[in-house]
Amino acid sequence: MQPISPHSESDRTCINVNLREAATRGFSYFFVKSIRNMIQSIRFSTISWLIFLNLLAFGDVSAQSNAEKKIRLILDGQTEAWNRGDLKAFMDGYWENDSLMYIGKSGITYGYARTLASYQKNYGDTARMGKLRFDLIHVRRLSHRYFHVVGKWSLKRSAGDVGGHYTLIFKLIRRKWVIVSDHSS
Repeated sequence: MQPISPHSESDRTCINVNLREAATRGFSYFFVKSIRNMIQSIRFSTISWLIFLNLLAFGDVSAQSNAEKKIRLILDGQTEAWNRGDLKAFMDGYWENDSLMYIGKSGITYGYARTLASYQKNYGDTARMGKLRFDLIHVRRLSHRYFHVVGKWSLKRSAGDVGGHYTLIFKLIRRKWVIVSDHSS
């Protein structure tokens, strides 16, 4: 008695058992048919699970890129606001909360109002503000609610050009992406 091959040569993805041949070898027609149906069901179930896992792992790609686009738009809006001398509009990208953390050359500043006051003190007029440019190095999603952004900043101004790097943490709060932590040096 020869064993029945579970795979046909013409189609390696299907279980192709000749039911008549199986019956002549002592297997019940219904037994073989039920085994074949069970194997096909398992195969279908496996494919369904693979599709599900793929969607779970990669299904958020469009949402991620939409979130990243929003963050990039916030940074573009900040650049435009800065370059027209509007510090209040520049601060729209920040979390308006006492827990906002800004780290700069003077140390750590907590809170939205204190951060705005620091910007107004250090960059109170357009001559000191100059023209801002952000160059993004990377924008990475940390979770569904957080992004990590690293880049370079530069100011071209009559008082002398300056620049450095920044690290931002964006958080999704009430359906809006805001900077909750800024380390600029």
